[in-house]
Amino acid sequence: MSTFIEFPRYTCALGAQQSVVAIPKAVPISHSGPGCGTKIEGLIGQGEGYAGGNTIPCTNVSEMEVIYGGENKLRSVIQGAFQVLDADLYVVLSGCTSDIVGDDIASVVSEYQKTGHPIVYAETGGFKSNNYRSHEVVVNQIVDQYVDHRRQDGVSRGLVNVFASIPYQDPFWNGNLEELKRILQGIGLKVNILFGNGSEGVAEWQTIPNAQFNLVVGAWVGVGIAEHLKELYGTPYFHFPYFPIGAHDTSLFLRQVTEYAGCGSQEAERFIQREEKKYYGYLDTTMDFLLEFRYGLPRRSYSLLDASYALGFSRFLFNEVGIIPAKQFVLDDTPAEFQEEIRSGFRRISDRRSVEVSFSVDAGLAHEQLLAEEQPNRALILGSAWERELAKRLGADLLIVSVPVTYRLILGCSYLGYTGGIRAIEDIYGQVLSTYR
Repeated sequence: MSTFIEFPRYTCALGAQQSVVAIPKAVPISHSGPGCGTKIEGLIGQGEGYAGGNTIPCTNVSEMEVIYGGENKLRSVIQGAFQVLDADLYVVLSGCTSDIVGDDIASVVSEYQKTGHPIVYAETGGFKSNNYRSHEVVVNQIVDQYVDHRRQDGVSRGLVNVFASIPYQDPFWNGNLEELKRILQGIGLKVNILFGNGSEGVAEWQTIPNAQFNLVVGAWVGVGIAEHLKELYGTPYFHFPYFPIGAHDTSLFLRQVTEYAGCGSQEAERFIQREEKKYYGYLDTTMDFLLEFRYGLPRRSYSLLDASYALGFSRFLFNEVGIIPAKQFVLDDTPAEFQEEIRSGFRRISDRRSVEVSFSVDAGLAHEQLLAEEQPNRALILGSAWERELAKRLGADLLIVSVPVTYRLILGCSYLGYTGGIRAIEDIYGQVLSTYR
């Protein structure tokens, strides 16, 4: 049995530095070895943000700190960050070396917390988990150490905290969160999106305890955060178990949220109908193209993605685009307690179709299976830049949805919601048309 993981889709726990970078005017401080942050940013980052990439303060732990401890060096780096970087929040993250040595990061950070500095810490030693799980750890630590003592009494009716795309781990995170905020505001909710250009920064984080409910969008990431907030504040949460893409699932999502929130259903229905009219108006213009090219278009799809995208895209492609999902490969190290619910989602993808899904962290195994299969007609692969050569060998079309992206620049693009569905159709068939000469 191989001990190697080919074509990885995520990083170690320290990768949660990117979640900090995504909070407006927040700065991660890495208590780790040299180069860790740069390697992480190289795999899952596109752009450094306000204080990401090479800007991240780092202790650059060496043999000296391994022998004598790195707490004094951490103090020095924290003080330097205060002087050089203008931030609303600083988040100290531990790396493998500092966690193994046993530096008391909590004690060091508490010295600055007592003097009123906006600083928290989280244990993110790379060997402990991956950045999917450590994203939840970091969010919970910010809540506990920075938000919790600022709690204000009273619940704000219609206010919702949204936990969905992981910043940078999902290349479309910024656009996705903005689209979610747009459509949730469209049905009458007030939205704390918390990360990215649609966020008001730490001011939003300080109102987390006042939410009427929390909303988790995706297969499993964020459930741990919602459970933690429920325990702290008694805030209930609604979990929609995949990314809604296109009109069918986005309308389903909004109607379920409306019912859960008890907000104005008439306002929500008017918004949904306006969005659907615009969405299907765009689709009507593609009918001639789809008819003319029907024998040269992809007939089936393979996903090598995380669970949220794999299920969301499978439903979208089958129910709205007419591309039949073949075997789907979920590569996000899904915790065992969520796997059966995800399998059930694939079994119920429609009244007429059940889809096979496998869970693994090794995309190399997925490549081997696809290369061994017969390819009777044209296929679409939803994956990452790692699948570029695989798509060429299979004569398949490739839509890059997962990190590493490498071959495309992503700024505000989204694949969620109504606008995301239109963008997905444009990108899929744009890839198809680019193969014609």
